[in-house]
Amino acid sequence: MSNIDIGISKADRTEVADGLKRLLADSYTLYLQTHNFHWNVEGPRFRELHLMFEEHYIDLAEAVDDIAERIRTLDVAAPGTFKEFSQLSSVKEVDGVPEANKMVDLLTHGHEQVVQTCRDVLKLAAEAEDESTSALASDRMRIHEKTAWMLRAINK
Repeated sequence: MSNIDIGISKADRTEVADGLKRLLADSYTLYLQTHNFHWNVEGPRFRELHLMFEEHYIDLAEAVDDIAERIRTLDVAAPGTFKEFSQLSSVKEVDGVPEANKMVDLLTHGHEQVVQTCRDVLKLAAEAEDESTSALASDRMRIHEKTAWMLRAINK
């Protein structure tokens, strides 16, 4: 096998990948939370929230694959266990099944947390001149900002 030579030093690739690992953990934790809420939401807005949560977890499922593959592209192993994700994630797990409005609030906060993690990754990628990671983090940030806005609008 040949050494990776994509114009980013090994140290920078490792640092960027570490940021991406946190983004992966946040995204996967939010995916699980969203899927859980999709299954368990109840109340007068059941259909609306059930379908919206499904759209969100499908997007997150695709995102975690993209993020993990970017980590691998940088020649770093991607985390893939609940233990690793729980240690890396800033999105906190929820005990039990909250009522629908609380689900919306929790998911809003989760998306905002992912936005903050994206911002951290953007800084690391900029320092490493890693445009591919910058584009990925920027795209994810835009999606999570919009999703948080839409969720906030539900509980106004």
